[in-house]
Amino acid sequence: MSLAYSALATVAAYLLGSLSFAVIVSRAMGLSDPRTYGSKNPGATNVLRSGSKAAAVVTLLLDAVKGWLPVALVQWFGKPYGLEEGTAALVGLAAFLGHLWPVFFRFVGGKGVATALGVLLGFSAWLGLAAGLVWLFVAVVFRYSSLASLVAAVCAPVIYLLGGGTLWYAETPIAVAMAAMAALLGWRHKENIQRLLAGTESRLGKKKAPEAAAAAAPPHPPKPAKHGRRHPKQPR
Repeated sequence: MSLAYSALATVAAYLLGSLSFAVIVSRAMGLSDPRTYGSKNPGATNVLRSGSKAAAVVTLLLDAVKGWLPVALVQWFGKPYGLEEGTAALVGLAAFLGHLWPVFFRFVGGKGVATALGVLLGFSAWLGLAAGLVWLFVAVVFRYSSLASLVAAVCAPVIYLLGGGTLWYAETPIAVAMAAMAALLGWRHKENIQRLLAGTESRLGKKKAPEAAAAAAPPHPPKPAKHGRRHPKQPR
């Protein structure tokens, strides 16, 4: 019976992860679809290119929550139903996969950085904090969001294994899920890696081009033409 509960929890986590909050928040706030401008990635960073910091922050928080919530629920309420660390690893990975390939949005999703951070916070608040600090350090020093995400993703499983027995008990299923997320994050950032190697990756804080800002702005209805009677000029 516990196997059935584990399967149901995994499917529910995938469906929750399939909620593309970048698109949902943008629509709710009257912004253009983030899949149509900038990097065309439905994530908080691309939503920020719309010029709305509020929309980007809300997207970031909701993307993180949908990764954290399934793991937290399994850890809080799963034991009476036979749901242990293996199920926590499964639901965390399922929510992450839902963000990458959302069933509700034709399987076109984001890169999963915020959702992965939420999953780590679900595994352990200390682990999520450590990964977040790694991201912040790399971002501040090198000014590349993509590089910070990649380094944090690689460091997270290492930190988890090194901290086992001290801040948490390291479990193999969770370590495997984290390694899988790190590999998928690297794959989803392959174009960013190419730009980093070529020296063409955009830095944090760099102002977007006017063309990108115009593309991100919501379309405005055309102004109605003014109709009026023209009077012929009087001869001098």
